[in-house]
Amino acid sequence: MVLSLYRKIIKFDSMLIDRKNKNKITITLSSSVDSFGLQRIIDYVKYLEATSRSKAKQSEADQLAEEINESWWAKNKKRFGK
Repeated sequence: MVLSLYRKIIKFDSMLIDRKNKNKITITLSSSVDSFGLQRIIDYVKYLEATSRSKAKQSEADQLAEEINESWWAKNKKRFGK
């Protein structure tokens, strides 16, 4: 069976990582894991998934972020200035 070629299970003390096929990975954690830290990890994984097919270069992303920051400060500097 083709799926069995992809199945890989890694077990740690309180974590199980199971790659059932080439398209899905299941991670099982202990309920004692800090929810704030876990949310940051989930957000990072969502970012990786969202950008996995992007053709954009890091320099382009940096330039866009700089333009957005400049625009935001131009619109909001009155709220923070003296």
